[in-house]
Amino acid sequence: MSEHPEKMTDTTARATVSHPDHSDHADPWAMQLVIRRNKQDPASHIAVLEAAGASVVRLLDDQRVTAHDGQWAQAVAHWRAGWIRKVARRAENKRWDDVQALPGVNAGSENAEVRAFVPGPLAPLPPELKKLQVGGTEFPRLQESAHHDAVVTVEVTPEVELSTGKAAAQVGHAAQLAYEQLIQRVADRDATALQVLTSWRHDDFRIRVAAPSLTAWRETDRPVRVVDAGLTEVAGATETSRAYW
Repeated sequence: MSEHPEKMTDTTARATVSHPDHSDHADPWAMQLVIRRNKQDPASHIAVLEAAGASVVRLLDDQRVTAHDGQWAQAVAHWRAGWIRKVARRAENKRWDDVQALPGVNAGSENAEVRAFVPGPLAPLPPELKKLQVGGTEFPRLQESAHHDAVVTVEVTPEVELSTGKAAAQVGHAAQLAYEQLIQRVADRDATALQVLTSWRHDDFRIRVAAPSLTAWRETDRPVRVVDAGLTEVAGATETSRAYW
């Protein structure tokens, strides 16, 4: 599911994806997320979302991105300077094996596995990615998260039902913005943020995905809020996910 939330602004220690203050690149870029599908042992919806969020942050924290001369640093910086689009696709069997050769990072949760790829242009795509389906990515909604001790929690809106593919992109946005806010706070010498980021990194950026009640969603604020631009599945700008630690 193709997503391009509106750009982040940071006020009063809150990272909110709000209206972009600049146009996107003339040739838009995206981070591709590929969800592994196993028909014999299907992952749950929640586990897929957790794997998606972790894969995004693992890629962003990889030394090939964070090092000044990292081989992925320029591509990630170019993508981040525009709108942080993410496109969720699905693959199984040989097609899943084929995409492992492309630069990216894997993450898992329970029996779910997602690979986040180094951002690149929406077109042309490597053939291994182009052939993978985007729409209709849905996984069984069987259980709640088992990661009750995770450092970071991402909440998904109860106000609209999102497909697994759409929700995976939204959780990826929230996890990314949580990571970026913590990085900024550490740069500002926030000792608590350093402790949180260190713990999260030691836990391989595992997250917990929660589905709050409608009342809790409407009455609770979080330091990270994602507002989707509303091009797919939701009508108009819609708050889709939040993160806290």
